[in-house]
Amino acid sequence: MTILEVIQKSSQFLAGKGVESPRLQVELLLAAQLGIPRLKLYLNHDQKLSETELGALRSKVVRRGAREPLQHIIGSVNFAGLEVESSRDALVPRPETELLASTALRHLAVPGDGGMDEPMRALDFGTGTGCLAIYLAIQNPGVEMHACDLSQAALGLASRNALRHGLADRIRFHHGDSFAALPGELRFNLIVSNPPYIPSLEIENLEPEVKDHDPRMALDGGKDGLTFYRLLASEAATWLKAGGVIAMEFGDGQEPAVRQILESQNWVVEPTLADYSSKPRVVVARRESQVRAG
Repeated sequence: MTILEVIQKSSQFLAGKGVESPRLQVELLLAAQLGIPRLKLYLNHDQKLSETELGALRSKVVRRGAREPLQHIIGSVNFAGLEVESSRDALVPRPETELLASTALRHLAVPGDGGMDEPMRALDFGTGTGCLAIYLAIQNPGVEMHACDLSQAALGLASRNALRHGLADRIRFHHGDSFAALPGELRFNLIVSNPPYIPSLEIENLEPEVKDHDPRMALDGGKDGLTFYRLLASEAATWLKAGGVIAMEFGDGQEPAVRQILESQNWVVEPTLADYSSKPRVVVARRESQVRAG
């Protein structure tokens, strides 16, 4: 069977299973298996696959048809140009979160009032795969990067990803519940977070790839999806240096509530940033007292 025939037949199978963009999914699975760029599949469309290659691909396509995420089957995901390991231990990084990464980087480039001898320091709160911490550490080599998570399994995944990118000694990982995971003396120029924001009762309505494979603790934002925004609004300020900021991603339709939560805790909220779908997605805020002091 040729590459083109495999793509056509496998695409039909996935379409029958309700998988979105079935042809693209097959192409990505096959390109990963053959170790070639996806576009090269069509340059070699008449190449015949061996029985071993067909068997391996068939297994992957069946898994995808059962709605296992593509990223778990391949074992990695591209985030802002960086390849990171993906597994059931953490939320699969989404393209929307790249906006949070680039926004955080811009604010990290602006020093606070900690003095010239103070290092630029950032915290990835709820790090998951570690993709945000890794991106910031690579893009700003001078930053002292910290990351925390309640899940030990997620921290193991994040640590492997840091090692993969040569950052094992550049990112300090902390295990524990919220800010209690951190040494008390730390203060940050930036806190960045993509917290769980799905309302508890809505999780069962999500696509199988999400509800059945992403960790529930990485999805569940409490009854209204806003639990972690309230926590960050009430506790994050004491962990920021003067002039420091917090940058957070939020879900569809949550912009007004997130802004209200922050403003009720005396944060000054910048204009919300929209993602590639023109949906409000990222908020940046400073404490009002810090703005006045500056």
